[in-house]
Amino acid sequence: MDIIQILQQDYQRFPENQTYSIYAQDVYFQDPLNKFRGVERYKQMIKFIKTVFLNTRMDLHDINRVGDTIKTEWTLSWNTPLPWKPRISISGWSELRLNAQGLIVSHIDYWHCSRLEVLKQHLFSLKSS
Repeated sequence: MDIIQILQQDYQRFPENQTYSIYAQDVYFQDPLNKFRGVERYKQMIKFIKTVFLNTRMDLHDINRVGDTIKTEWTLSWNTPLPWKPRISISGWSELRLNAQGLIVSHIDYWHCSRLEVLKQHLFSLKSS
């Protein structure tokens, strides 16, 4: 199975049973909230998402590889465990870089919205509850 197929399957079952073996041990990860190095920290972040958020879903819209770069377009959604359980949705894209062994050495996520817009989703859903 090639890395594109593995990633497609990981997105479908996110955050359950992710394939960590496709990442280099010292993988660099960055998103609008986090920046760290190491597959163990990445595992901890996924575990946090699994433990804290409800009904988490990752919809993959597009995935393509050019050379050592894989780009994915996605929408991540979940319910936050607040009393009114707002449904939050973030669309964005990831840029994954591969090393010579075909392992992901860099995983950078970008959002099509600001952190403030994500916060507003939590607050404005309160009014509709």
